[in-house]
Formats: sequence, C-alpha cells, structure tokens
Amino acid sequence: MANNQGPQGNYDPAGSTQMFRAFVDEEGPATRQTAATGSSGPRVGLIVGVVAVIVVVAAVAWLALS
Repeated sequence: MANNQGPQGNYDPAGSTQMFRAFVDEEGPATRQTAATGSSGPRVGLIVGVVAVIVVVAAVAWLALS
C-alpha cells in the first residue's frame, strides 16, 4: 500500500482549499481593478459615437442649407 500522507504523516486535507483561498484573495483586487478599467472602455466608445453622430448631423444640415 502506498503512503500518500507525505513525509510527516500529517496531511492537511484543507491545505489546498486554504492555498486556493489565499490565491483568490491575492488575485481578487487585480481582477476588480481590471473590471473597473474595462468599464470605461464602452463609455469612451459611446462618447466617440455620439460625437460622430453630431458631426454627421451637422454636416448634413450644412449641406441642406447651402
């Protein structure tokens, strides 16, 4: 029979869970910052789109009145 408990014989079954939680806590703020930064991208696109529509409407109005 294989000895799966390691050299000390005190295998902690919750050790991997604790390491995973530490990893998530360590990576959590970076992910949240990325999400917050990513949300500003669509706003910039929306602003550029609105400005482009205003320019097109102004150009059409200028051509219609001249």
